[in-house]
Amino acid sequence: MNVRKSPTTEWAKIISLALLITIAVRIFLLAPIIVEGHSMQPTLDTGDKMIVNQVGYTFLKPERFDIVVFHAPSGKDYIKRIVGLPGESLSYESDTLYIDGNPVDEPFLDKLKATLHGEQPLTGDFTLKELTGLDAIPEGHYFVMGDNRRLSKDSRDIGVVAKTEFIGKANLIFYPLDNMTIVNKK
Repeated sequence: MNVRKSPTTEWAKIISLALLITIAVRIFLLAPIIVEGHSMQPTLDTGDKMIVNQVGYTFLKPERFDIVVFHAPSGKDYIKRIVGLPGESLSYESDTLYIDGNPVDEPFLDKLKATLHGEQPLTGDFTLKELTGLDAIPEGHYFVMGDNRRLSKDSRDIGVVAKTEFIGKANLIFYPLDNMTIVNKK
């Protein structure tokens, strides 16, 4: 016996399957976010719409200078850049990042530093010990900062961030279209 299926039933199945796949991708793999505030300028602007990869850190370790979204103690979600990794000692002196006593270049800050007048530093001097009482960043934790250091509430205020608080790694600005770019490229 040959059963004939109606085109309407077939289309309903296809649309339902596409909807289920879209929901699964949204919930488990990729999340859209909207940047609020000025703490990541000039890299990210208020209103930028981004895609956050929610599964990448399941398989890979976060790396220095990755841009991440995480749950902050205030109950809000923050977007910041990883500056310090587990086991490292960190400090800033004369607007230079030092990891374990060695200077580390931050080229993504050059554009913002060029707008400063005179000898004003973008990042004030501090040590990890002064801010947190820690000699080194604990295992499973990261020191994060916004690119616009003067306007950023980050690890200098909230302390180191546990990897378990990470939502994911920011991958792509998709709107506005003239800002469309891949972030976190090395």
